[in-house]
Amino acid sequence: MALLAGIDEAGYGPILGPLVVSAVTFRVRDGQLQTCLWKTLRESCAPRSKPGDRRLPVADSKKLFNPRHGMARLERTALVMLAVAGKRPKTWRSLLDQLSPDGDSLPDCPWYNGPDVVLPLSDAVGDVCTRANAVRIDCAARGVALVGVQSEPVLEDRFNRLVASTRSKGVVLLGIVMRMIYRILKTNPDDRVRICVDRLGGRSHYRESLSLALPGCELQILEESDRRSTYRLTHGRRVCRVEFVTNGETHHFPIALASIFSKYVRELYMHAFNRYWRERKRDLKPTAGYYTDALRWLEDVAPTLDSLGVDRASLVRQR
Repeated sequence: MALLAGIDEAGYGPILGPLVVSAVTFRVRDGQLQTCLWKTLRESCAPRSKPGDRRLPVADSKKLFNPRHGMARLERTALVMLAVAGKRPKTWRSLLDQLSPDGDSLPDCPWYNGPDVVLPLSDAVGDVCTRANAVRIDCAARGVALVGVQSEPVLEDRFNRLVASTRSKGVVLLGIVMRMIYRILKTNPDDRVRICVDRLGGRSHYRESLSLALPGCELQILEESDRRSTYRLTHGRRVCRVEFVTNGETHHFPIALASIFSKYVRELYMHAFNRYWRERKRDLKPTAGYYTDALRWLEDVAPTLDSLGVDRASLVRQR
């Protein structure tokens, strides 16, 4: 057996709410390491959502989530695949405990420390158990197992401290991704590993970062181009191939699934965020945290922030 993993983020651009990076790991047969999981699991999963298609859509989270139509499709795929992995969180906090037990997921921050959120958030998710069983049966028949899901939320205050120390949010994201890669390799003993990562902005060179994150490995550059940066790392019998792929969510099933978990976790944070502030200013329109709307939101809520003595550094991401 071999290990196939995917890593992606959500919330890199906004100035409100967390940055979330997630990783998923599948154990597959050796011969499946370079194959497409959309083809392997075509009986139960699909790369897009189509009316009348009973298969579970596993696609770029931006294709599953539309703020105007709610988060049912995104939440359905996230909860079904969590159930496939043996995780059945009933609340937001239990989800965070299962996905990021070692993370700073809920610091002393009032807008995230209100009442817990019961899952599913959407009324239109449907029967999670039945859908999960169909995916699980398909996986078992194809020799595929979803063996790991992890998310690392980086909340505003920590994000600002990290950016201040590195002077670059790109370096912050790169550091989190390298930690994810290290954890995947540390917690899984497989000799053959393939890790696919959505390309980090315009960055095309990762050799130095990989060498620092994985000391003792022999590293070979296989490709560094505008579309893909690929590296081969060896340590004894162990061989790991790491790929950074442009538009990775459309090319690799594990990256698409990682993007779904990252987006889902971030949207739950934003649900708690907006709930807290609307309780203090009833006519406040919710925000997704992206730059232009975040500036509108900050202007609307400014008197409330001043009356509560909120430190903007704990609320607003600096870059």
